[in-house]
Amino acid sequence: MKKFMLTALLAFGMVAGAQAEEALSLTPEDTYKMVQEQGDEMLFIDVRDPVEIMFIGFTNAVDQNIPFQLVDRTRFNDEKQVFAMDLNENFVAEVDAALEAKGLDRDSLIVTMCRSGSARGKPSADYLLEQGFTNVKYVDNGFQGSTAKEGEKKGMRVVNGWQNSGLPWASKANPEKIYRP
Repeated sequence: MKKFMLTALLAFGMVAGAQAEEALSLTPEDTYKMVQEQGDEMLFIDVRDPVEIMFIGFTNAVDQNIPFQLVDRTRFNDEKQVFAMDLNENFVAEVDAALEAKGLDRDSLIVTMCRSGSARGKPSADYLLEQGFTNVKYVDNGFQGSTAKEGEKKGMRVVNGWQNSGLPWASKANPEKIYRP
C-alpha cells in the first residue's frame, strides 16, 4: 500500500509540475513604485493596440508599447460589436529585443499592462511564461480600470486601474515608445 501511495504521489507531482505557471498580478501603485526603484532591472510594457492608446491615454512609466494582440479592421464581430484581435506574431521577438536593449534577459522581471488587466494583461503575461520567460507579472485592473457597477458613473471605467490611482499618465502617447510595425 505504501508503494502504491508513493507511486501515486510521485505521479501527481509530475503532472502538477508539468502545468504552466500562472502570472501573478501587481497593483498599479506597486508597479509604479517598482519602476521608480528598480526600473533599470525590469521591463514594463503596455500590451494594448496603439490605436487604443491613442484614444484612452498612456503612461511614460512604461518602457515600450508592444501589443500582445493587434486589431484586424477587416474582420468585425457583429454579435460582440468589436473588431477581431489577433496575436501579434512578433510579440515574443519584440519582448526579447526590448529586454536586450536594456541589457536584460528572460529571467528579468517583466510587467505587462493592458486596458483592464484581464483581457490582455494577464493572458500576455501567461503567454510569456509559456514561451520560456521566468518572471512575468501583470498590472491588476490595467490602465483604465473597471467599470462602476452603480451610481452616476455606472458603466464608466472610473474604478481602480492606473488612470484612477493618481499615477502619472497623459492623453497623448510618447512617439518614442509607441509601437510602430
